[in-house]
Amino acid sequence: MTVTTLATDPESVTVPDAAAALADIAAALAARQVVPYLGPGAFALLPPDLCPIPRNSAELVQRLNAKVAAPGRIRSNLTAVAQFIETRKHRKTLEAILNEIFRQTVPATPVHALLATIPAPPLLVDVWYDNVLDSLLSAAADRTWGQIQGVSHPQSTGEWVRYYAPDGAETTAEAAEGWDTVLYKPSGAVTPAGNYLISDSDYVEILTEIDIQTPIPAVVKDRRAGRHFLFLGCRFDHEIQRTFARQIAKRSSDSHWAVIPGELSKNEARFLALHGIRRIDMTLEEAVEGLRAGV
Repeated sequence: MTVTTLATDPESVTVPDAAAALADIAAALAARQVVPYLGPGAFALLPPDLCPIPRNSAELVQRLNAKVAAPGRIRSNLTAVAQFIETRKHRKTLEAILNEIFRQTVPATPVHALLATIPAPPLLVDVWYDNVLDSLLSAAADRTWGQIQGVSHPQSTGEWVRYYAPDGAETTAEAAEGWDTVLYKPSGAVTPAGNYLISDSDYVEILTEIDIQTPIPAVVKDRRAGRHFLFLGCRFDHEIQRTFARQIAKRSSDSHWAVIPGELSKNEARFLALHGIRRIDMTLEEAVEGLRAGV
């Protein structure tokens, strides 16, 4: 089967037996051979009235526009709206708005709860700006852990990431080597320091380097080696989403999974096919239940 055929046939990337795939994933999770990769879609499991933060990029860009109205031609483009606020109102204003939006008490979704209780994975990736997963990890007493956050290169002193202990204190790359679980937040997060990759200028900087892996921390490169990625709450309809997933999972296993229900776009199907990602066509809630039973 050629790549072209895979790219035009979404069903060709879908596993035929979802239950069997979940059993395989659960076994690999128990063996600490899976890197969970969590996207904002996990918050879709919460009703809007119980989720005070945006549950996807579309909701976030609406919240930004409510604070500073961007021109009509860019109003639906998250990175462009963030850049407009940064340019017109200053970066500090953008960061203050994001802190206000994301510094909320958010209930843990079933996905977050599962990831916080599975046998300590060497690496967790979380690409949204919330602090739900690190709050759960702080409450767990069965592992040492810490987090690595991407930082805005134009706003930093030249570093691509910063390292944080569970108490929020900044620490070192050497300390991260000793953690049982590394929580990698490549887009930054609201806590402890309000680091954000979100504007056009942020991504221009990182996308010029990410293909040669410069912004990826050494401990992430080490812990992804040979492991499978499990994409939860992620869609791949935008180039930035695909680029980050591809580059973070580079030089890992050649076999991965993504829980994505319903119809795939051609771009998504092509991306999954090119990178050995097998789609499990079921809801995130169903997948979590299946994984919880097997882990």
